[in-house]
Amino acid sequence: MAARIYKPARNAMQQGMAPRDWVLEYEPDQPRVIEPLMGWTSSADTKSQVRLSFATKEEAVAFATRHGIAFRLEEPQETVLRPKSYAENFKFGRPERWTH
Repeated sequence: MAARIYKPARNAMQQGMAPRDWVLEYEPDQPRVIEPLMGWTSSADTKSQVRLSFATKEEAVAFATRHGIAFRLEEPQETVLRPKSYAENFKFGRPERWTH
């Protein structure tokens, strides 16, 4: 069973640049099945519930190789910080008009 090692993106409610942990998740072996009576989705694959977190990428890769887990490593995208100023909304030479 293959695993995926990645660094999760921050959600919309997080603004800080605090370090996030690396995560090892197993790829699903079987597709999810819709239960006919209640309509719930289920799976007999118990490894899909496992989610391990590591402080560094090297620890996650070492764990996977030590236990013989085939893995796919996904590097995170680097965020680009653009300087912003509230005063730019009201400057004289602004290309479009500022409206509410």
